[in-house]
Amino acid sequence: MRPSARADPQYEPPMCLILVVWRVHPQYPCIIAANRDEFHERATASAAWWSDRPHILAGRDIVAGGAWLGLTRSGRFAALTNFRGPRARRSEAPSRGALVTSMLETSGSVPANLTELERIGAQFNGFNLIFSDGERLGVHESERAGGRELGPGIYGLSNHLLDTPWPKVQWAKSRLQTALADLPDTASVLSLLRDDRPAPDDQLPRTGVSLEWERMLSSAFVRSADYGTRCSTVVCIDRHGEVSFDEWAWDPSGAESARTSLRFALADRA
Repeated sequence: MRPSARADPQYEPPMCLILVVWRVHPQYPCIIAANRDEFHERATASAAWWSDRPHILAGRDIVAGGAWLGLTRSGRFAALTNFRGPRARRSEAPSRGALVTSMLETSGSVPANLTELERIGAQFNGFNLIFSDGERLGVHESERAGGRELGPGIYGLSNHLLDTPWPKVQWAKSRLQTALADLPDTASVLSLLRDDRPAPDDQLPRTGVSLEWERMLSSAFVRSADYGTRCSTVVCIDRHGEVSFDEWAWDPSGAESARTSLRFALADRA
């Protein structure tokens, strides 16, 4: 039996898994695969071009107004996870979803954005932000109060530091390496995002939530009646600047409830 989300008051919903393949595949210099986990009752808008910011493609948190993953017509992208740990959550802190929006709105470089995040990061509850200006890739980890530029590689980010060897991060990265051979078919990428196997108890992290929650959150795809994986997103940008964006929405049972598929060419980078 899955635990009830309401049974653990310390728990704060994160986006749970982000994978980025950067400058590794000969045809696709940028690939993003991600799951967003959230309460099923929380109001959310599916991924679309925003009417008030037409250059941004992202889903939207209706409650706080921010985003968890998005990209722009120039090839910028940003994706966020919450840092899960025993440190108390500050109720007065601003929404971390605003960080994704700000990274998509700015025309600054990755080094400039890393400097800005070091300046403002402490205002927010714990987070990780992986982002690109279209040419370079960077990550900011608030737990370390800093960030860095990243070179070519396959990266996995859950609710701890980048590439922390949690089972679901390791399994997903290993399966993703194999799935790259199937592109442009992304069925294998979606399959790894749908992996709902929990990790063995002796491999579970200890992040300040109950054992039942650690078990449930240890799978890439999370299922429970009131909390779970709300959507899975796969983005592929090829070497010619052609973008495929696919997002699947899931209901509380884990069944598909909606799908967004968009194809477009990158504009000149700002």
